[in-house]
Amino acid sequence: MTQDLLYERLAERMRRQIQRGVLRAGERLPSLRRLGRDQRISLATAVEAYQQLEREGLIEARPRSGYYVRAAPAAAPRSHRARHLARAPTPMRNPALLGVLDVQSRRDLVPLHAATPAAALLPSAALCASVTRAMRRDPDVALGYTVPQGLPALRERIAQRYAQCGVEVDPDEVIVTAGAMEAISLTLRTLTRPGDIVILETPTYHGLLQAVAAQGLRVLEIPNHPGRGLDPAQLRELLERHAVRAALLVPNFNNPLGSLTSEAAKREIVAACAAHGTVLIEDDLYGELAYSGERPSPLRRYDDGEHVITCGSYSKILAPGLRVGWMIGGRRRSELLRTKSFSTVATATLPQLALIDFLARHDIERGLRRLRRALAGNAQAYRQALLDHWPDGIAVAEPAGGMTLWVELPERIDGQALFEAALARGIGILPGHLFSNRGDYTHHVRLSCGQPWDRAMEAALKTLGDLAKQLMR
Repeated sequence: MTQDLLYERLAERMRRQIQRGVLRAGERLPSLRRLGRDQRISLATAVEAYQQLEREGLIEARPRSGYYVRAAPAAAPRSHRARHLARAPTPMRNPALLGVLDVQSRRDLVPLHAATPAAALLPSAALCASVTRAMRRDPDVALGYTVPQGLPALRERIAQRYAQCGVEVDPDEVIVTAGAMEAISLTLRTLTRPGDIVILETPTYHGLLQAVAAQGLRVLEIPNHPGRGLDPAQLRELLERHAVRAALLVPNFNNPLGSLTSEAAKREIVAACAAHGTVLIEDDLYGELAYSGERPSPLRRYDDGEHVITCGSYSKILAPGLRVGWMIGGRRRSELLRTKSFSTVATATLPQLALIDFLARHDIERGLRRLRRALAGNAQAYRQALLDHWPDGIAVAEPAGGMTLWVELPERIDGQALFEAALARGIGILPGHLFSNRGDYTHHVRLSCGQPWDRAMEAALKTLGDLAKQLMR
């Protein structure tokens, strides 16, 4: 067992003891040497565990005296309250064990960890033909640099697609990027400085937490509620108490909940941020994947280009590997483009040419209807299998779109432990604590429902249920 995993497990055990009152406020903790001796761990591991708890505000070091539980320890997380203490996210230290980078790249696992559609649900053959045509048409152009902002014909297609859901976008606002994550990272780099406060949802996609951590920002968390999304009143409460530079939100089918924020709430959210001078960075990655078939509005619909920057991608609807996304910059287009130019010069030309060719030849809406139906059917079948085969007491969020399922486990089951047990059986899932800045949701896991429902998938979910039942004993 690695030192990283040892210190994380020790910190988690002590965190629970503090939150439950087993270790009381003001109580002196064992010395580092005694902790190492009692737990049979190295001094370095003991130091790491205490430093992690100190960063979280749960304990404090007193000069020449040792470590103590803080007099006002942080409260256990509650889903219905916004967080009023801005914290800096901690970059992931052990991706192989936490199930992010190493697990994402593994091909030997049942892919319940990967929030991407199955290849069979995407127009792979048609895109391959478009790539071939783009290469044959002019290989020198296809393999050369293009303008940093992206090819005009592709930017026009992106603007036209937003126009279909009631959003007026000038193609000159659109900046093509290497996926939505680059768009979000470039926006954060352009608009924030280390130490600035940003608002994120909880739970939220772990990649957004890492993007914020990379910029040295502090985080306030606002709950995203299953079934109804974001609450404007909770957002206003945070904006009134803090000088918030930016809010990075996913109003359409949040990953991992799959929740949808109402149109009325979106309008209020945009108005509240505008009133406080807070920039809204919208992650619209899953906006096209409504199970109802009706594409919900992005936040940009309720803005005039002043306060909302919308980021999106073709990754979840056409091809993850092409890595083509965008940011719609509004009046900040010039400074965003400057950051893009200095960062990656330009997005790869060949994928852009291939997409221009594909979109000119094919009806994207037809493929999206098929994809939405498949994902909605998968979500329903997966969810029922969880309720049938997993322990009593689980709660499964009912998504309105996207391709993820958020599962709350009985308190006796640790999400990280289930993740590790699943890996040993060749099944990929993600533990819930990855989806919170504070490491909350230790009794949750996230599953993807992007793969077609079949007997093999049902068997995998039943195996996971058996593993969860074993962890309850």
